[in-house]
Amino acid sequence: MSKRISSKYKIDRRMGENIWGRPKSPVNRREFGPGQHGQRRKGKLSDFGIQLRAKQKLKGYYGNITEKQFRRIYAEAARLRGDTGEKLIGLLESRLDAIVFRAKFVPTVFAARQFVNHGHVKVNGQRVNIASYRCKSGDVIEVREKSRQMAMVLEASQLAERDVPDYLEVDHGKMAAKYVRVPELADVPYAVHMEPNLVVEFYSR
Repeated sequence: MSKRISSKYKIDRRMGENIWGRPKSPVNRREFGPGQHGQRRKGKLSDFGIQLRAKQKLKGYYGNITEKQFRRIYAEAARLRGDTGEKLIGLLESRLDAIVFRAKFVPTVFAARQFVNHGHVKVNGQRVNIASYRCKSGDVIEVREKSRQMAMVLEASQLAERDVPDYLEVDHGKMAAKYVRVPELADVPYAVHMEPNLVVEFYSR
């Protein structure tokens, strides 16, 4: 299990962007960095700094994945044929917690990880409690029947702030989703601009 070691909204403040598009994000009120010098700390970033920030933003978006785990996903993407940045996004979006979040079964990606870890999700009829579990095209992900009336689940399905992407087929009546295909970067509904090509440059140094 990957552990979040800081408040999720601190990630927003540090990046200076509302990376999940959440209405409660402090960036909506304060578009500057944290701390007493946050408003003045706007120096020009080096190429390394730009690449590092792109990596931190992408890593933070998926629940602040640990560096070891994120590097392992990147290494797998680099071994695959095709554009490494696109493959990286495909692998991240294939994670079970990412699909649970995208299907609007829970309100946040952090809640998705906990939801999976607590055994509320089935994949193809089998209970899976590993958030990083890699789903394949055609897999059916569903919320266990006993968990479907949880307040968090009912609230999440009504959220207007984000839509279900077209690489998932979701039936909120049955609380089930089918992972139709592995998405490309253009298919993923990020709230802010993500730059996986800069992440590739960071690890290729």
